[in-house]
Amino acid sequence: MTMAAELLPQTVASIKPLEILCAEKPAFVCAPMVRYSKLAFRNLVRIYGCDIAFSPMIMSDSFVKSQKARDSEFTTNAADKPLIVQFAANNAADFACAAELVAKWCQGVDLNCGCPQRWAQQEGIGACLINKPQLVFDVVRQTRNRIADTDFTVSVKIRVHKDIRETVELCRRAEAAGVSFISVHGRTITQRREPVDREAIAAVAAAVRVPVIANGDVRTLQDALSTAESTGAKGVMAAQGLLNNPALFSGAEFTPLSCVRDWLRLATDTGTPFTCTHHHLIYMLERQLPRSLRRTFNVLPSHAAVLEFLRDQLGLDV
Repeated sequence: MTMAAELLPQTVASIKPLEILCAEKPAFVCAPMVRYSKLAFRNLVRIYGCDIAFSPMIMSDSFVKSQKARDSEFTTNAADKPLIVQFAANNAADFACAAELVAKWCQGVDLNCGCPQRWAQQEGIGACLINKPQLVFDVVRQTRNRIADTDFTVSVKIRVHKDIRETVELCRRAEAAGVSFISVHGRTITQRREPVDREAIAAVAAAVRVPVIANGDVRTLQDALSTAESTGAKGVMAAQGLLNNPALFSGAEFTPLSCVRDWLRLATDTGTPFTCTHHHLIYMLERQLPRSLRRTFNVLPSHAAVLEFLRDQLGLDV
């Protein structure tokens, strides 16, 4: 695992996600996104109003067994807090061991119960766990018993069932196990682009005492605020909306050029590979560029070519 030298455990412990989630205003959260919600991007969205950020989903079994996996999958620095590290697991032991490995360097861990991909369900991870309430209970309970710090959070991120009563029962069992908060994506396992079911999220929020984070269809600050109001959620999580506009939570309608400049600086500082840096810029500039220029930008082959394009087409001096 790669941590900045100045990131001390006691410094990390001073940031408490539950205090943020219990504040008067809704907490703004960056969702776990495979390939995308890595260190530099988490640093970026924090500049623009994001209160809590999740890591991408990490496979707990390989993380526990392999130092190489730990070094490649988890990096952080002094600015990267509060941080929730999300793990995929099909057993409680792997998840609890993985949680112990990162506990000094983050503020909580999260169990992925929402990934709908077929490969994930074949591995017994992701969204199939919403139909395994005893396993979710065991994961939360074992991890909660393993880590003594009561400020350290153990959470779950779920999708909803067709019958919301099943979702409510799952969440109540997780609460009984000691879960700190629950993130609810308001779609079922089979749904992709259908409108998010805010009523389902509201039903969960009303049924449990722990904070609930609402996830889905958050593309603007107004979306975030209306989602919180209509669901009773203590936090609102965005994924695609933040990819397209990392300044979403600040109220910007689309990615400001200052955000593009900050991204290039942070990507360089953290050693982000060109491919990842470029992919993020493709998302960020979608509304800044006409289609013809997007075609050109999207196939640029190098960092130098990107900088030249930004200078010539957008007047961005970087």
